[in-house]
This record gives sequence, C-alpha cells and structure tokens, in this order.
Amino acid sequence: MSDKAGRRVPWKGVFTAIITPFDADGKLDETGLETLVKRQLGAGVHGLVPCGTTGETPALDADEWAKVIEITVRLAKGKAWVVAGTGTNNTQKSIDRTVKAAQLGADGALVITPYYNKPTPAGLVRHFGRIAEAAPELPIMVYNVPGRTGSNLTPNAFSRLLEISTVAALKEASGNLAQIWEAARRFGGTVAVLSGDDGLNLPILEVGGVGVVSVLSNVTPEKVVELYASHAAGKNDEALQLHDTLLPFCRSLFMESSPGPVKYAMKRMGLPGGEVREPLAPVTDATARRVDEDLKKLGLL
Repeated sequence: MSDKAGRRVPWKGVFTAIITPFDADGKLDETGLETLVKRQLGAGVHGLVPCGTTGETPALDADEWAKVIEITVRLAKGKAWVVAGTGTNNTQKSIDRTVKAAQLGADGALVITPYYNKPTPAGLVRHFGRIAEAAPELPIMVYNVPGRTGSNLTPNAFSRLLEISTVAALKEASGNLAQIWEAARRFGGTVAVLSGDDGLNLPILEVGGVGVVSVLSNVTPEKVVELYASHAAGKNDEALQLHDTLLPFCRSLFMESSPGPVKYAMKRMGLPGGEVREPLAPVTDATARRVDEDLKKLGLL
C-alpha cells in the first residue's frame, strides 16, 4: 500500500526490538529464537525488529545475522511486520545487508545513522539514497540514537532524507522530547515517527508518535501492547497508569548497556536468551537486584 505521494503507508503500533538468544556454548539458539518470536506474536505485537541494537548485531557474524532474520520472517510474515536491522557505518555493507534482507522477505529495513564517521547531512543523503536505490522495494526506518552513534539527526537534517521515497519511518531515541515533537509535527503526515526509548513511549505517542520500537516488550509484550492500545482508544487514564507502572522497570533495563539487563530479566523468567556476547559483560549484582525487584513488583517472577 502507498499514500498519494507514492511513499509506503507508515508503520504503527508496537515493534519489539527482539533479543538474539544464545545457548550455553554461546552459539545462536535457533529454537530459543523461535520460542521468542511465537511469544511475541501471541501477545499481539504489530512488528518485530530483529538484528537491531538489542539483538547484539555487532557481535553476530554474517551467517548468524541472516539466520536470525530468516527465522523471524518465516514465523512472523503475514502476522506482524518484520523490519530487519541492516544499517552499519559502511555504506556498501549496509547496501549488501539491505538487499539480503529483502531477499529473505523482510518488510522493511532499520537503518541506523552511521556511527563514528559522523557524516554531514549531505553524506547522510548519499548513504541512505544509495541503500534505497539498491533495494527500492524495501521501506526504510531511519534510526536516530545519538547515544550510540555520536551524532544527532535533527529534524532539519532528517528533512533532507525525505528526498528518498522509501524513507517511511523515523525511530527516535535521542531522548529529546522537544526534538521528537518537532519531528512528529513536521513529518508525521508523511512518515511514521516511533519511540525508540521505552521511558518516553507514552510522551512520544502524546506528541504525535504512532508507535514504539520497544526493548521492554521482550519481557512484557502484553503490557506494552496494552499501553499502546489504551492510548489509541483515547483511554488516557489507563495509558498513564500503565506508563507509571512500567517506568521504573524501563529505567532498570538501561542501568547498564542494553541488552544486558533485559537478557538477565528474561533468564530470571525462564525464557531463552543466554548471556550477552563480548565485549558486553553480564550485569552487576546491583543491576540484578534492581531488575529482580521490578520483576517481582510486576508479578513476572
């Protein structure tokens, strides 16, 4: 489906930035991933984002990256959107991965702004434009996360990317609510603006966001879907109550580099996940205690 301008209809709803589970030997746990994808679908999420930050993509080899996407597409296609993480700080590598994701059947590509290189707006247009030319059938979700990349995609810079017809969404994880509000107001009629920060899910929906890309929904997808549905139905008091209930846990999940805390939480719940891969390290005792407390308060232990 396309809008009048020919751009893909924006994505909406809850997209889980799904973890990549590893087994006791540190290898990709394919059966565990199948279990996690089925759990997400059963909870009614609208989309899955494999091989994003939460999926520890920098620590995956090429075969593992492809297998994670293949499994997710096989189980979720037609039931939920699959937006595969394909972006790197190397344009040709990002092109290759985006083309491969299209071949694997993904519905879209999550493309992070190049990290470390710190490209100018003109460089970003060239980077995203070349990716779009190579995979014109795949809509792009642009990912702004300056805490990871070292550079912030401002609304003025993002406006340049609208020259690219396949840019369909902006995942905003800058933590700057005023900036996100401006993006939603300026571009919300053209692309989907989605929260990339669980602690700001409700505020971003309030200022014009149409969905969330969630780490929290790995642990409690039903609650994140409920919050989104309550807001969409105009049940503001219910949405605010859910936000207040979940906010402390959102903070706990980012006490250390993600996905360390969320993988620990899932392990405590008896879900597949395993340990994080180096250079990440298992969470500290202090973080573990905090996560345990929050899981108990939410009735998840």
